[in-house]
Amino acid sequence: MGVTVLQPYPMPEGKSGAYIIDHLGKRLLSLGATHAGQFLVDCETFISTPQHGTPTRAVHVLHNSECPASTFSIIDNGTGKQVALVADNIFDLLMLKMTNTFTSKKQTKIESRGARFEYGDFVIKLGSVTMMEHFKGVLVEIEYKPCITLSYCWEMIREMLQGFLSINVGKEYPSYFTTQTIMNAMGQQQLHKQNDIYEPMDTIKQYLEQFTNYRKHVQMHSAMGGTVGPVMMNTVVGMGRP
Repeated sequence: MGVTVLQPYPMPEGKSGAYIIDHLGKRLLSLGATHAGQFLVDCETFISTPQHGTPTRAVHVLHNSECPASTFSIIDNGTGKQVALVADNIFDLLMLKMTNTFTSKKQTKIESRGARFEYGDFVIKLGSVTMMEHFKGVLVEIEYKPCITLSYCWEMIREMLQGFLSINVGKEYPSYFTTQTIMNAMGQQQLHKQNDIYEPMDTIKQYLEQFTNYRKHVQMHSAMGGTVGPVMMNTVVGMGRP
């Protein structure tokens, strides 16, 4: 696999998710892309049973149709630190047997599914994001296969995104790849994720980041007593280009 970047698509007023995905799919085909099947990424979150003096932990279990034999898990220990692991599909059965320790938050189960396209060295996926069968937005996944480090190919990915999405994509790296400062035994150090070798878990972590944003949007509107719909963004989108 190469380097993958996720890009939420700004939802224009008055346009449905089905219309947007159909429009983008036709645009890709007109550019010469070929349809290459379907894809699915899903996420279910389990919350630990409250215990005195112990912070609540969350276990996010994700699946990616590109890796059908694997189950991905990201454990949030409640202190801001995360532990990522990859297991086989029996991990799902293990979580079901731990009901005394972890409870599934089924109302927040979320997925992105849709069509998969190939265009030269790129793989583009147009995902319809749904939570409890309610549409929440359009999430575009783009992979540049020949490269394994984002810093070497970000400009090509960015140009591709702008070309067929007709939106402005900033020159800065996506939030997942921004430089992070950590403290370890050697003191303060900076992590430059954009220079690291890309791994399948990086795709999973990006999906969790985006899914979390959609969930927060739902929680915010629910707390305000409003109707929860798709995530709207202020970016101006040009829908007229072929």
